[in-house]
Amino acid sequence: MEDLSFHHPVRERAGGIRQSAIVGVVASGNLEVLVERVLPDAECAVEIKTAAMGFGEVWTAVIGDFVERYSPGGLKFSINDGGARPDTVSLRLAQAVRLIAGSDR
Repeated sequence: MEDLSFHHPVRERAGGIRQSAIVGVVASGNLEVLVERVLPDAECAVEIKTAAMGFGEVWTAVIGDFVERYSPGGLKFSINDGGARPDTVSLRLAQAVRLIAGSDR
């Protein structure tokens, strides 16, 4: 098991009022993403647990692109990876941002 951690400054706070959301499932070729609104608005953190060792550079690129594209300020992402491809990671992160931006109703 490999643990990776990323912290990024961001341009703006992520939209919405929900405090947390979860998307995906831990399975072969997929991943689970828990997102929580627990950080200052100018910060974003991503914590990853993965059984796929040696892909730190790929994760760095995918997370960097995601942060640049969505500016998820104030959010902490916890990822449990089941060997997901980079496009699946990007999809799940985007889904998490959209879900937390929704209302709590």
